[in-house]
Amino acid sequence: MVTLHGEIDHAVANELTEALLSYGSVTRPRTVVDLSGVTFMDSSGINVLIAAQQSMSDAQGWLRIAGAQASVLRVLELVGLDQVIDCHSTVEQALTP
Repeated sequence: MVTLHGEIDHAVANELTEALLSYGSVTRPRTVVDLSGVTFMDSSGINVLIAAQQSMSDAQGWLRIAGAQASVLRVLELVGLDQVIDCHSTVEQALTP
């Protein structure tokens, strides 16, 4: 589980990439990204999520998003990311198989 707060933009994209793609030798990485504390996300954050989803999918794992606030969820929907990555209202829902 990765819990994020504040704004997800170019300034933090490298740190987010490292956090999401540092699963090492885990054969089937499974990660929930809790966005409930995120107030803004630009294309940098979207690109990191796409790369993480692709990497985890290639490793037979998954990436799920939980708790996105309305403004962030709207961005995810506008770019169609909600069609590629499962989005859930709560962390508990995202953790349920």
